[in-house]
Amino acid sequence: MTPDDRKFTKTHEWVKIDGALAMVGISDHAQDSLGDITFVELPSVGKKTAKGKACCVIESVKAASDIYAPLSGEIAAVNREVQSQPETINKDPYEKGWIFKIKDFSIAEFDDLMDSQSYEAFVRSEA
Repeated sequence: MTPDDRKFTKTHEWVKIDGALAMVGISDHAQDSLGDITFVELPSVGKKTAKGKACCVIESVKAASDIYAPLSGEIAAVNREVQSQPETINKDPYEKGWIFKIKDFSIAEFDDLMDSQSYEAFVRSEA
């Protein structure tokens, strides 16, 4: 089930607003498609991001994939747990498996992203 408390991108990242920060991870569909995740290259804290630009890499037994910034802003925090235990993303992509947080983002960019129902329809259309 896709959570209703966040928005999604066509590249399968999710964003959840957490106070002044936007928490980012990959969807359950994305982690399932990737298979067992073996490595996460986290972005640098303080790095500026632009919506739609690659900002880190995730590797699995099947492939290496870029993770794209769903919002412009600055990397405020990274989840070191997924670096040491990348399988956390497979087990809990929507909570413990978050990858990074962005500050100084635009709420208008967030509003432009897909809600959970639109994302589920998008995933079905890709199949």
